[in-house]
Amino acid sequence: MMSAQPSIVIAGGAFAGLALALALRQGLGETVPVIVADPALASRPSRDPRATAIVAACRRLFEGLGVWDEVGPQSQPILDMVVTDSRLADVTRPTFLTFAGEVEPGEPFAHMVENRLLIDALTRRAEAAGVTLRATAVTAYEAHGGGIDVTLADGETVKASVLVAADGARSRLRERAGIATHGWEYDQAGIVVTVGHERDHEGRAEEHFLPAGPFAILPLKGRRSSLVWTETRKEAARITALPEERFHAELERRFGLRLGEIRALDKPRAFPLQYFVARSFIADRMALVGDAAHVIHPIAGQGLNMGLKDVAALAEVIVDAARLGIDPGQADVLERYQRWRRFDTMAMGVATNALNVLFSNDSALLRGVRDIGLGLVDRLPPLKGLFIRQAAGLSGEVPRLLKGEAL
Repeated sequence: MMSAQPSIVIAGGAFAGLALALALRQGLGETVPVIVADPALASRPSRDPRATAIVAACRRLFEGLGVWDEVGPQSQPILDMVVTDSRLADVTRPTFLTFAGEVEPGEPFAHMVENRLLIDALTRRAEAAGVTLRATAVTAYEAHGGGIDVTLADGETVKASVLVAADGARSRLRERAGIATHGWEYDQAGIVVTVGHERDHEGRAEEHFLPAGPFAILPLKGRRSSLVWTETRKEAARITALPEERFHAELERRFGLRLGEIRALDKPRAFPLQYFVARSFIADRMALVGDAAHVIHPIAGQGLNMGLKDVAALAEVIVDAARLGIDPGQADVLERYQRWRRFDTMAMGVATNALNVLFSNDSALLRGVRDIGLGLVDRLPPLKGLFIRQAAGLSGEVPRLLKGEAL
């Protein structure tokens, strides 16, 4: 059965897909049906145990979408960040760089938000806004001159103007479109676990650069922190398989005792790390966003935020076209989105890869070079301020939603 009115179909109901649906609903009004299709929508509430650093620009996006009022009180602002560089066996970890301050008065450069809270808030908001949520997958599509016919797993075919692939790093839609990716896998895995501790973190984040990779301690609400702990894949598999007492010993060696006694609050899980960028962010009446378009190393904590920048740019491009009476699925409209996002994505990918190469090693020469560099940045407030704005997502050509402006 064909729907009566051209829709915008978004395949993928995680952060990027739901945020894009809300942005389009607000910008286009109720005249254009917006559909989010994802089998995972049947599994609610979310049980995702992870947490994410939401930078200031993306917090503004969530504020504009009417979501931040719900998740903001449960989020933890990052008020201070400390960077150290040492070996695991070193008795002390000298601090080479600190970041403290706000991008604007009263606005921290990032907040830590638990994934499950944000996903559930986005889902509720999308339902309330009239977004159609379908707990099914997109299985096929056929683009033609006047639109794109999207077939769902339940057999329904939806007539759409644009199909958005927000279906993750292993995007089936990207593969079906024949879009290749360029990148590689790292011999590293990120161990993710939530830790409770005796003393208050006071909003302080820490990133300890160790030879295997960064060990990041990110503050959560209450006396808890989220860890992103990088090891070689073999070592990560060994550590996550350890019995509780031995895992605690490995954790304590890296975490230290600054916050008193610690304990793991959930089961540690390891995720293989990789880098890739799609060779094209668009196909015929299709656009890729989020992990379907790019995956970067978590060393700078920018992965999800890069996907939300895609969302803000694509929503702006589609809404601008629709207001001018232009078909939003036209090639030149989608090409504007690609030009906007692909260079920035490539630049961030190159930067995070370079940081990983520079810091994830045990070379005395490279340690000396990077520590001098970190020390120089720490002593130059204007340069440090530039880095803070870059980390907060407020540099370059920023989409309106990331500035806190309505579409």
